[in-house]
Amino acid sequence: MRLLVTGAHGALGRDVVAVSEQAGDEVVACDRGRLDVTDRDAVLGTITTVRPDAVVHCAAWTDVDGCESDHDRAWSVNALAVRAVAEACDLAGARLCHVSTDYVFDGGLDRPYTEWDATAPRSAYGRSKLGGEVEADRLGPAATIVRTSWLCGGHGRNFVSSILAALADRDHVDVVDDQRGCPTFTDDLASMVRQLVVARRPGVFHVTNQGPTTWFGLARDAATSAGIDPQRVRPIATADLRPARPAPRPANSVLDNAALRLAGVPLLPDHHEPLERLVKELIA
Repeated sequence: MRLLVTGAHGALGRDVVAVSEQAGDEVVACDRGRLDVTDRDAVLGTITTVRPDAVVHCAAWTDVDGCESDHDRAWSVNALAVRAVAEACDLAGARLCHVSTDYVFDGGLDRPYTEWDATAPRSAYGRSKLGGEVEADRLGPAATIVRTSWLCGGHGRNFVSSILAALADRDHVDVVDDQRGCPTFTDDLASMVRQLVVARRPGVFHVTNQGPTTWFGLARDAATSAGIDPQRVRPIATADLRPARPAPRPANSVLDNAALRLAGVPLLPDHHEPLERLVKELIA
């Protein structure tokens, strides 16, 4: 398979490239320097020249609070750029796999969100990512939309690495305990993304590692895995964060991987397994 990956130097993009190359795919890795996804002419030229079998669109502006203060940039990168990528895929006859987020939901349900629940984003980031889903969905059966949550991985800064760094510098850290979600590890997610692309499965899929927790719970588990006293991680409410964050976060980000489960596709493992693996890499 010939695969083009946008955002190829990001946390997920790197693992999509690695997993695909290990599987024997021909991979064209496009970071921002090689392909600015907000440049329609560049997107059309690159994709129609490469003529990949599939495009995995990982490029996005994921600074949730930054999006809140620059709506135009959020819409440009997270929505309009997807329109260009989808247009180019249509011209090149390529499948599109677009990566989206749990932030398309408002977090108000008292149960996990399925792929068929109504979206209602509360933040500029969530609204712009939902806009990207709309653009990808215009391709119909030629598009796969993967919603995921709470990404962690071995590339770049993420929640787990930030917590371990904070615990190395301070006696304790305060972490919110009233936001629930499913941590997802980029190497596991990358494998499922490729699996969905190879199977040419259309529509929306929720893809996370299993086992909901809170940010506080994840921080304590990370500390424990690193041999650090978990009591040094203390729970607080989101309302007590100082300074307060500009963008609202959904209180419930738990995604039910219903479409995968009902289709008989084995789900990603419980998040504790890749968490242990990542912590070992970070402290090695």
